[in-house]
Amino acid sequence: MKVINSADEMQKTAESIRLQGKRIGFVPTMGYLHEGHLSLMRIARKQCDTLVCSIFVNPTQFGPDEDLDRYPRDFDRDERFCREENVDIVFYPSAKEMYPSGFSTYVLVENLGRKLCGISRPTHFRGVTTIVAKLFNLVKPHVAVFGQKDAQQFLILKRMVRDLNFDVDLMMGPIIREKDGLAMSSRNRYLTGRQREQATVLYKSLCTAEEMIAGGEKKAETILEKVKTVITSAPDARIDYVELVDPGNLEPLTVIGDSYLIAVAVYFDKTRLIDNILKTD
Repeated sequence: MKVINSADEMQKTAESIRLQGKRIGFVPTMGYLHEGHLSLMRIARKQCDTLVCSIFVNPTQFGPDEDLDRYPRDFDRDERFCREENVDIVFYPSAKEMYPSGFSTYVLVENLGRKLCGISRPTHFRGVTTIVAKLFNLVKPHVAVFGQKDAQQFLILKRMVRDLNFDVDLMMGPIIREKDGLAMSSRNRYLTGRQREQATVLYKSLCTAEEMIAGGEKKAETILEKVKTVITSAPDARIDYVELVDPGNLEPLTVIGDSYLIAVAVYFDKTRLIDNILKTD
């Protein structure tokens, strides 16, 4: 496994791999890897000859009062996991390498980025699309794999790829959960013991929604009210949003159809967790 820190070296290496006729798979991460990330690497590994994983805590997707400085970092641990998953190249650049002095160009997907997480985190998706566009230009992947936990992010990136004609296929890996249902996330480590126990209400609320839909409930308002009730049964839970939307355009649905996304974002003190269930026809 090779570790590359230079953007120029990464780009030249990717060009060489493509000239050899090899297929590049890519999993972008912010590090502090867990089983969710590793599951995406396993999906990508089956799709490519050369597997690249990036580890970069992207400053432009954090708001001014968010957790950039305390976001967990442990490169030695991440490197070990990457070796165990047969990653060929780890791209591990610095912030100065990715955002050199005078950097002033951003990629913005209109409309989709202003919904759901974009309401409370207005600059977040601009940072995501900008860094992913840069990474696509440097890694030159044939296929890139992202997780369903960040479903809105995936939909936005699909729109960016389509609109800007990126030559890359996007794949979505399923949410990987702890035994009690909590979606795996690097931010879970911020939770106190009490908060960790209560955080299971996110998954419980989504399971309740699925049970209601399976039982024939079609009214979005009724489903959402029940989801909110389950979440607020946890004393420390503070809802950012609970939404039931069309997964194509993220517009609210009033009646359940063949395709839907039920997405929740909940704070436990300053720790913000997201989860969802996604159904597409």
